[in-house]
Amino acid sequence: MNLNYRKATIEDLEALVRTRIEVLRAANKLGADADMSEVFRYSQLYYQNALSDGTHTAYLVFDGSRFVGAGAVSYFQVMPTYHNPSGNKAYIMNMYTHPDYRRKGIAYRTLELLVEDIKSREITSISLEATDMGRPLYEKFGFTKMKDEMELVLS
Repeated sequence: MNLNYRKATIEDLEALVRTRIEVLRAANKLGADADMSEVFRYSQLYYQNALSDGTHTAYLVFDGSRFVGAGAVSYFQVMPTYHNPSGNKAYIMNMYTHPDYRRKGIAYRTLELLVEDIKSREITSISLEATDMGRPLYEKFGFTKMKDEMELVLS
């Protein structure tokens, strides 16, 4: 393996959007027939805005020229709290490793790079949503289950 971990730029827009769609298909167990055109369009807009204003960092992983993995973090601010006076937070997302490359440390290294980026911004709160497959990675890294968070899905 000749792995290259590369921080994405706006020039990677096509690869980022393609990767996002691949991650969503895998995470949601969607077939090739699922219409992702609206997600594709909104993902393009998201990356264009978030990469230019610095509210998103993504890493792409290649073995030679073959895409084999990715990971990203979105940055946002909430109201300041006692435990997080700045209100700055980070949300890890879009973690993906191609099935042929799993269990080789790629996701762990990608997560390390993302956490380094987060620390450089002096952010002290990182959250994520874990799939059953990803949970052991995050637990190994030190993430713990959140106790009090709730969600209301509006349809």
